Amino acid sequence: MRNLLLAFLIVSISTSLSAAPPIPDSVVWEEAIEYSSPEDTHLQLNMARPKTGDGPFPTVLCIHGGGFRAGKRESYDALCVKLAERGYVAATMTYRLAPKHKFPAAVHDTKAAVRWLRANAAKYKVNPNKLGVTGGSAGGHLAQFLGVTANVPQFEGTGGNANQSSAVTCVVNVYGPSDFTKSYGKSVDAHEVLPLWFGGDLSTHKALHIQASPLYWVTPNAAPTLCIHGTEDKYVAHEQAVWLIDKLKAATVEAELLTLEGAGHGFKGADAEKSEAALFAYFDKHLK
Repeated sequence: MRNLLLAFLIVSISTSLSAAPPIPDSVVWEEAIEYSSPEDTHLQLNMARPKTGDGPFPTVLCIHGGGFRAGKRESYDALCVKLAERGYVAATMTYRLAPKHKFPAAVHDTKAAVRWLRANAAKYKVNPNKLGVTGGSAGGHLAQFLGVTANVPQFEGTGGNANQSSAVTCVVNVYGPSDFTKSYGKSVDAHEVLPLWFGGDLSTHKALHIQASPLYWVTPNAAPTLCIHGTEDKYVAHEQAVWLIDKLKAATVEAELLTLEGAGHGFKGADAEKSEAALFAYFDKHLK
């Protein structure tokens, strides 16, 4: 019964977020642009960009959450429009989901999307040297993974545009996990979600849990990172962000943690406003 309720909640949230946002006259909006087709899976993105100006414009890729098994790119449509109003090209992407597609399929897809944006920079007025990434929960993890594995060939996949880099300029990670080996027992659904993505739990697939954890890929070459996390998050413990920021700083990478006292998983009201303001400020600082 609990699984059914969780599934209903995920579908309900996704459905409520799927309506296209109002598009202001200053923004060009395009939907369902195919960026990759691995295993004949036609992966698409939605894009918002300024209607006027020669560009190239700083660019942000948004990656949805959903426990690696659910969620829709449309959940970031509204943020993409807001970013476009602020002078960015902004895209929100679909990626392959568990349990049909296990790790590292989603990682391959995010890297393919970054490479596609660079390959199509001239067409969409993308600045390939100013390309940030953000995401929430599982999307925060995938965004962070992009930030720490730019030069790791095993995660590139075969999603196209192999001549382009998958490196990102900076990351805004909103309550994404950093160490899956310490998620069990600290998250209300890790025991359900992670085995679907890895094909097993720590007792059978510990190596994959380590391999997929951004914490273990931190080097001095990692992208500058802002983590935003609530202290009362029951799905991804706040300590996951603390560990990541501490390790990034130890590697001399610019890193910041915005802690929202009392906030849970999925910000509302004043917390959502603080989070969004911090995201805009961070991207303005690093991409403009």
